[in-house]
Amino acid sequence: MVVYAGQGDARRSMSLLWRSAAPPEPRGTAGPGPRPGLTVDAIVTAAIAVADEDGMAALSMRAVGERLGRTAMALYTYVPGKRELLDLMYDAVHAELPAGRAGSGDWRTDLTDWARDTLAFYLRHPWVLQVSQARPVLGPHEYAGLDALVRLLYGTGLGAEVLRRLVGTLFHFVRGAAQTVADAREAASATGRADEEWWYARSAALMELVPDFADRYPELSRMEREPARPEPGGDDAVPYPEREARETFTAGLDVLLDGIETAVRRGRGAGRTDTP
Repeated sequence: MVVYAGQGDARRSMSLLWRSAAPPEPRGTAGPGPRPGLTVDAIVTAAIAVADEDGMAALSMRAVGERLGRTAMALYTYVPGKRELLDLMYDAVHAELPAGRAGSGDWRTDLTDWARDTLAFYLRHPWVLQVSQARPVLGPHEYAGLDALVRLLYGTGLGAEVLRRLVGTLFHFVRGAAQTVADAREAASATGRADEEWWYARSAALMELVPDFADRYPELSRMEREPARPEPGGDDAVPYPEREARETFTAGLDVLLDGIETAVRRGRGAGRTDTP
């Protein structure tokens, strides 16, 4: 399920994101209208809690209102609708990413920390992975997170044109890894079958129906026969599919950073100057 942000009224959404206008004052309790105490921030916080606990499919103005002890209609004084609310939610959770991150002086260490922090962020809010990156929200916290990443990337000394592509590459990599981990966590409850049960049934059927599997796919079989090195500090309590996804993330990140390091060395060899 892919959700596109930025579908509400552009000016109203951007005004709420950037708080360019004061939020409406609640009217008194003597007449019709919402009771005092409801704010845009309270609505956004409640909406994030709904999405975190029950997923994007459960998000509705009614569900958010019930969480606040109000009717859905009471929310519309503050937020025009669900489409604008999604933009506000998406930007608000991005405030969890360190925006003022100071570099350690070692860009590789900094980018490793950034990738791990961002992976953890997505796993705290897996519904964020359903929001397409094709159309960004253009909110202050989203921009602050991007600014922090670009600051770290400038520590490599690479030029702006390369950095633009690296920003997208890093986000695609981390989001992809987070999606795999999130899917692994949800698989058993979504399908009603434990991982061990699923793998046992499918693997047994495969070996029975394709006895010449190793002959058909010799290189894949060769790779599977070779022992894999255990991940340092790996947690055996983590179910296998998630543990495998996390180890793939770590190995892939190392290879990606190796590639950046090669580009850095190539740039230095060509006499490129490090200019932010």
